[in-house]
Amino acid sequence: MTSIIHEISTTAFDMPKRGMPVTIITGFLGSGKTTLLNQILSNRQDLKVAVLVNEFGDINIDSQLLVALDEDMVELSNGCICCMINDGLVDAVYRVLERDDRIDYMVIETTGVADPLPIILTFLGTELRDLTRLDSVITVVDAETFTPDHFDSEAALKQIAYGDVTILNKTDLASAEKVQELEAYISTIKVGARILHSQYGEVPLPLILDVYYNSPDTYADLVRDEIAQTEPDRHDHDHTHAHHPHEHDHHHHPHEHHHHHSAHLDNDGFVSVAFESDRPFDVKKFETVLHNQLPQEVFRAKGILWFSESDLRNVFQLSGPRFDLQGEAWRTSPKTQMVLIGRNLNADELQQQLAACLA
Repeated sequence: MTSIIHEISTTAFDMPKRGMPVTIITGFLGSGKTTLLNQILSNRQDLKVAVLVNEFGDINIDSQLLVALDEDMVELSNGCICCMINDGLVDAVYRVLERDDRIDYMVIETTGVADPLPIILTFLGTELRDLTRLDSVITVVDAETFTPDHFDSEAALKQIAYGDVTILNKTDLASAEKVQELEAYISTIKVGARILHSQYGEVPLPLILDVYYNSPDTYADLVRDEIAQTEPDRHDHDHTHAHHPHEHDHHHHPHEHHHHHSAHLDNDGFVSVAFESDRPFDVKKFETVLHNQLPQEVFRAKGILWFSESDLRNVFQLSGPRFDLQGEAWRTSPKTQMVLIGRNLNADELQQQLAACLA
């Protein structure tokens, strides 16, 4: 036990990016988290940002920004990087902290059905509290579709309750009365809530980055409980490997692995259904499924679609009743990939419906 603490404290002082500010972006399915993230990445303030996501497909990165791709990290031509969370959040953070190049800021995007609290506690209740500074939790809300019983999701309410800043996005699609009602409701969930309005996720960065809004004292009791729960984990693992600041074999760090964090994407019973094919869709067949057959229980869908009638790579986004299709040039061999998220979904039936759309 003593040796582990010694190794961690030594690491904290040697880590080149110690004290890096971290912002967590959360919000329900289709609220506009990725759009906000793209606004941050396209900033003109010369910030070098590290973005942590669960899958690269969550970020629509312009082709001219993509420089290189390795096992789980994308480097962008504007100096930012995108790191995939595949071995756990703590390991992904270490991958960023150990890089030799300059990184000013870290942004983490949760999934739309995530309870942000376990992610918050990962930064406040593990060794990351000595290596990073949790700056704020930003909650993005779809001003048009959000309701107090939003899809009966406890996570949607927790996202607001734990948000340091709430961004009412898509205010151009909601009436002024609806926006006022939402503001009043959010204030009952989060006393003294800081609320910003946006369209297409456009918010001045000084209002959301490096704002020092998150207060660790607020989570002090939860952090103590978290540490107490994970004490046995320290003894269950062999942490004999010394950590070196620039060692990239991050599987051997003496991290405080919290098994209950590995399931931090609490999803209120939501499931995802994936579809993939090396054949293109027939556009009319797909339109029929989209308009007449897609279950109302599908709350979110996204994908890269290949249509036999088009030479373009079609980026598909569906959120509630709205969907959008944007064509761009293919950067890889054409293929069709879709993910649908909802409750009580019949995966076999959905996949059969999509397979019937193939040309």
